[in-house]
Amino acid sequence: MLGSLRWVGRRLGIGGAPRVNLALQGGGSHGAFTWGVLDRLLEHGVRIDGISGSSAGALNAAVLASGWAHGGADGARESLQGLWSTISNSARMSPMQSTPLDYLLHGWNRDFSPGYMLLSNLARMASPYQLNPTGHNAIADIAGKLVDFEALSRRDAIRLFIALTNVRTGKLELRRNRELGPNVLAASACLPLLFQAVEVDGEHYWDGGYTANPALFPLIFECSAPDVILVQLTPEYRARVPTKVADIIDRANEIAFHSNLTRELQMIALLHGEGHGWLGGGTRDFHLHQIDTQDAMHDLGKASRINVDWPFLCHLRDLGYEFTGEWLKTNARHLGRRSSVKLNTY
Repeated sequence: MLGSLRWVGRRLGIGGAPRVNLALQGGGSHGAFTWGVLDRLLEHGVRIDGISGSSAGALNAAVLASGWAHGGADGARESLQGLWSTISNSARMSPMQSTPLDYLLHGWNRDFSPGYMLLSNLARMASPYQLNPTGHNAIADIAGKLVDFEALSRRDAIRLFIALTNVRTGKLELRRNRELGPNVLAASACLPLLFQAVEVDGEHYWDGGYTANPALFPLIFECSAPDVILVQLTPEYRARVPTKVADIIDRANEIAFHSNLTRELQMIALLHGEGHGWLGGGTRDFHLHQIDTQDAMHDLGKASRINVDWPFLCHLRDLGYEFTGEWLKTNARHLGRRSSVKLNTY
């Protein structure tokens, strides 16, 4: 009986802010926007039950949970800053580093920088197996340095659901807390034109965003909190139809990375509209919330997803922090009560 009362109390937020689940999309360095979102939510006092993430969302999720295990909300915020500063520092010698002329001519846009054009041309001519024959993956190094995987295996740790795409089968595979390690996080963020497929337990994996960006169903079926906050980096809508080759490829990739999430949302809307229960015919509540980049990324260019200059990452963090502050003013009162987006619009 006491356990049941505590479960109800957690769902309703008795004794503090309501517990929520987080669904974190990938998007390369655009994940720094998510850093700002998480920083503001943690500052607000939101308590986290579970996090589903792919690619950059997986890194944010694991680092947040690791920091939380050691220092609560303050520890999580400090760990997230450490993640993005480490990512930026690791690329200081990269040809993608911006010059003062880049800032002067194009602002944050790096589509016309010599470094990006060099990398883009190399990616068309040779695979990562030729350009990086040792298979070294800097993301695995960063994850091994910053994430306490032992702490993530404790019973009281934030629940994690990390998406991987099996190269051979093309199917989604989810890894949970006790199954995580540096290679799992590297696999979730493995873009096939930049990195060799990452081997985990004898199988090879690419970016989890191909099959779930991110997966919502584990948050619904395996977590007790009824609220899911989706942090969305991939735009659903583009006003213009692309006509240039690079723009066509970019938009096709956006659609591919968003399609699985779209189908999940459509299924949720169908089940919610027909009054189906979530667990064995039960009456589980489900509240969906969304924080996205709005129009902030439209003019940043295709190269912005691999731009890890510290000023740029801080710019994205500040945008995420600001947008979330505005979102909380309008929607914080809905947490634990109802959805703040219309399920039937998907």
